[in-house]
Amino acid sequence: MKPVDALTVVDLREHSVWQYTRRGPGDETWVRPVKRLPATNLTGKLVGMQVVLANGTPVWALMGNVDASNPRLTAHFRTLSVERGGTWFHLARYHDFDANERGPEQLATFLDLAVDDVFPISYDLLPHSKGDPKALRGTIQAKPSEVLTRDQIIALAVPRPALD
Repeated sequence: MKPVDALTVVDLREHSVWQYTRRGPGDETWVRPVKRLPATNLTGKLVGMQVVLANGTPVWALMGNVDASNPRLTAHFRTLSVERGGTWFHLARYHDFDANERGPEQLATFLDLAVDDVFPISYDLLPHSKGDPKALRGTIQAKPSEVLTRDQIIALAVPRPALD
């Protein structure tokens, strides 16, 4: 077990899937490796693997908030952190409060590339988890194809129960 912010590429090479745990000596940001793969789902887990930038360059990344059964939920809520030289860049989603400080342009600067060389970023989580291939394999665009309002984001995150 270790704090999530202490994960390294060496850790990801050894174990690609990490699960959040409350058993650590710290807070809820501790993770432990998942040893049985593919995982049955990715709830409460991070996947470390290489993603491929638009220019074909593979880079190490961590993805989280993936719903292996819901491609739309994954598209709006997945997180991506990219590693370079031992440092992680946490890409903000379009609806995050700090999207202007941690957006696509800032990721491109972090990687010392043009935005068009970075995006779209391709990923494949199928080796790491069971689920819908449309939720587990795809691309991350610099500008999402669907932008939801704040109310729509909340509704997607907290679905209302069906009334009988």
